[in-house]
Amino acid sequence: MKAMIIKEIGNTDVFQQAEKAKPVAKPGHMVVEVKASSVNPIDTMLRSVELPWSANLPEVLHGDVAGIVVEVAADVTDFKVGDEVYGMAGGINGVDGALAEFMLVDARLMAQKPKTLSMKQAAALPLVAITSYEALVDKMNVQPGDNLLIHGTTGGVGHIAVQLAKVLGATVTSTYSPANAELAKTVGADNLVDYTQESVSDYVEKYTNGEGFDKIFDPVAGDNIQKSFEAAKYNGHVATTLPIADPLQVALKSLSFHSVLMLIPLCHGINHAAHGRILTEIAELVDAGKITPILDESNFSIWEVAKAHDLLASGKAVGKIALTV
Repeated sequence: MKAMIIKEIGNTDVFQQAEKAKPVAKPGHMVVEVKASSVNPIDTMLRSVELPWSANLPEVLHGDVAGIVVEVAADVTDFKVGDEVYGMAGGINGVDGALAEFMLVDARLMAQKPKTLSMKQAAALPLVAITSYEALVDKMNVQPGDNLLIHGTTGGVGHIAVQLAKVLGATVTSTYSPANAELAKTVGADNLVDYTQESVSDYVEKYTNGEGFDKIFDPVAGDNIQKSFEAAKYNGHVATTLPIADPLQVALKSLSFHSVLMLIPLCHGINHAAHGRILTEIAELVDAGKITPILDESNFSIWEVAKAHDLLASGKAVGKIALTV
């Protein structure tokens, strides 16, 4: 089979097309004919910088995949040949990913693809949907009536998190960039905040009567995390996807702080079935019209992955960048 591989860490020039042996199903696994993948920041990081998993870097990157099952191990009973599936199942920790014609996947990490989505749309969902679900449901237990702040309305994780939070019954305030103002209006937040025009104290006063938000999900993190701590009420909850440098406000406000890393099952071999379960729930919500992925207008194939990585790095993408085969 054809695949896009890397032999070393570097810029997008390290991608090269090569011939690899087509994978064969082994116990607990199945082979998927790849139809689409998508670009996540972790993919560009694995390609370009040393990470904890770099010593065991696979040749084939990208975890998000949508495709058709072509071979199933005898002990796999939840899927059959011909099923259209999606998942986040490789591209890290020595397991080859989706930048190839075929991908060997752990069946527990996969789910039936949402029927109402194309392969390209479905491939945009797994990482960001699992991350959103783990933050809102597993970590912060968002409930009807919660006053919730989500940063990055139109970001890859943010736009899914806003929609999921509305399904969970929260009142959602979400920050956005003025460049994406019109798109932000389509995501479904109850209140939108142009973070370049309104200070944290402004929107805390406007939407919480100065008390602070019950729960905050911050997939932007970095310097922004201090804004999240400022916007949280005393004894509130804050979840983020990246490390924090200064946890002082967590202590001073008695916050419950949650770190979300959906890669743990892939990197440590635990709790794989949780991903398949989450993606099954997400597919049901998608087919019910409650969650819709936003895709960038680009139209790359996986053989043009270097261009896709460059586009993500440019900051000019709007929505998820998805690639087709």
